[in-house]
Order: sequence, then structure tokens, then C-alpha cells
Amino acid sequence: QVQLVESGGGLVQTGGSLRLSCAASGRTVSDYAVGWFRQAPGKERAFVGSLIQTGGKTAYADSVKGRFTISRDSAKNTVYLQMNSLKPMDTATYYCAASKYFTTSPNPSDYAFWGQGTQVTVSS
Repeated sequence: QVQLVESGGGLVQTGGSLRLSCAASGRTVSDYAVGWFRQAPGKERAFVGSLIQTGGKTAYADSVKGRFTISRDSAKNTVYLQMNSLKPMDTATYYCAASKYFTTSPNPSDYAFWGQGTQVTVSS
């Protein structure tokens, strides 16, 4: 099974940028679809974006389109979430998740493997 560890979260001002990393171990990350999700206090876990195993197809939530980008570095067995033009509404714990399905699904239940999360706080 694949294990996932997120990093790169922190405190940033409105309009700033962060790059989150999702480092995989135990399996090759390119064998999995990888999704990014976020959860704010008192809210349900929400889809941010996803990257399919091959071909580079991605999907994004409307709220982050044009600001966030998912990419993969196979040599480092890592998937990234580049977040630009951050807003206070982006404040949440961010999770990466992996699915053996060939999918860009926004449904958390389609992802069997999860990291522990990394906190992102955007100050106004």
C-alpha cells in the first residue's frame, strides 16, 4: 500500500502563495490517481483538485480554478499542490489522497489512502 505525507503548509497573507507536497512511499505514486481535499473547522471535507495516473488530466473545484495547480514529480515520488492568490476562505487542513481507480473523482470515498494533513492559514 502507498503511504502519503503532506508538508508545506503554514501561515500566509492574502494574495500569497504556498506549495504543498504529498510525498509517497511504499508504492509508485504515478500508479495512483491523487486528489487534494481540504477541511475547515466545522465543515465537511471538500474536493480541491485531482490528477489522474497517466495523461496529465486534472480536475479542480470551481473555487480554486485558475489559482491552484496540481503536478507530479515521478522521480521524487511526490505530488504537489501549487496555491496562488490565496484567500482567507482557503484556510483549512489540506489532505492528499490516493486512489487505484483511473479517475479524477471529487468524491472522498473513491480514495482509499490518505495522508495526515497539513494546515494552511491565510490571514486577511
